Amino acid sequence: MAKKRRIGRCERKTRETSILVELNLDAPARAGKGIRTSVPFMDHMLTLCSAHGGFPLAVRASGDTKVDDHHLVEDLGICFGKAVKDALNGSPSYRRYGEATVPMDEALVQVVLDLSGRSYLAYGLKPGAKRIGSFDASLIEEFFLGFTRNVPCTLHIRQLEGRNAHHIVEAAFKSFGLALGRASVSGGPFSKVPSTKGVL
Repeated sequence: MAKKRRIGRCERKTRETSILVELNLDAPARAGKGIRTSVPFMDHMLTLCSAHGGFPLAVRASGDTKVDDHHLVEDLGICFGKAVKDALNGSPSYRRYGEATVPMDEALVQVVLDLSGRSYLAYGLKPGAKRIGSFDASLIEEFFLGFTRNVPCTLHIRQLEGRNAHHIVEAAFKSFGLALGRASVSGGPFSKVPSTKGVL
């Protein structure tokens, strides 16, 4: 019997945003349908996440960015988390833990992820600059909060080195993609529920 593909989807519409996220944890990243969030910096970060995580990610998003990007970036995190949860619902077994440490020139960021069913974010990025181009750097934490609360999962993000804000955040999203790809691997030695309790 062919293994069921772990495909996740989240569509969310509010008075502030309209977002569709689709991902496939079992297909090569090149199979993605593209990422268009209407926030160019987030397009770039999510593209890096998908490419380094090894899973295709399709995102269509729009919102009240004329006010600011806050609602859209937070809701992107929420939808991404729900899509991962949806994909994992059809898979009672996977590695569960993922870790990656990625350099980006002078920046070095470590991400450690536990797909535990428990929500916790330890956020340690200190980009220094308040803005990366026109993007509010403080919104990166809001994205990851939305993600961890809606998988739910435990996520630690540690900045080990770094001065350039863009490099720091880019290293974080590459590490995040790698950690998520590794934590969600299933089959082979990861064919049992990854807990001594028998459930997550």
